[in-house]
Amino acid sequence: MRLGVMCSGNGTNFENIVTNPLCNKHEVVLMIHNTKQCGAVKRAAKYGIPHVRVPHKDEVVLMIHNTKQCGAVKRAAKYGIPHVRVPHKDEDKMIDLFRVWRVDLIILAGYMRVIKNPSKFPAPMINVHPSLLPKYKGLNVVERAMDAGEEFTGCTVHYVNEELDGGEIILQGEVPILPDDTVESLTKAIQRKEYAILPSAIEHVKHQLQK
Repeated sequence: MRLGVMCSGNGTNFENIVTNPLCNKHEVVLMIHNTKQCGAVKRAAKYGIPHVRVPHKDEVVLMIHNTKQCGAVKRAAKYGIPHVRVPHKDEDKMIDLFRVWRVDLIILAGYMRVIKNPSKFPAPMINVHPSLLPKYKGLNVVERAMDAGEEFTGCTVHYVNEELDGGEIILQGEVPILPDDTVESLTKAIQRKEYAILPSAIEHVKHQLQK
């Protein structure tokens, strides 16, 4: 399959998809990211995979000023905010990019924004979520599992639909919560489980699409 991957962070799941032997029958043809300092960019460049940044519409993408000595210019530079804006609908741009690249499957690999209209995208979309859905949808799920006194947590690969973290479950992996776990250590353990199950989930979707 031709895969499109969406990222927001360090890109470790993205690189796992690219390098894992279970995925070597597939080709990652495009990586879309929505953050300026996205580690997945270097990983995409490392493997020669095209990548495009599509900012989220809630992000400040432009500062306009009308005076020569405007203090806001320094503030914009401090946060890396450009002075020129070309308005566009973010999801429409993503949809067009994935359509042009003829992707067969879209993977949200640590993409930290809600896709509002997943059904409009030109290919099925899956997400990896750091909890055993349907428990702990949304944000801060590692902390919530620990605070609830759970003995196990884990991760879930699921189809994306209009309900937040509510799509059909494809594959799950359990992770024990150890007595000396911190949020950081448990998060890393869950990430390792994500690396293990995401390629298998992609392979499962491939067989489903071929039926």
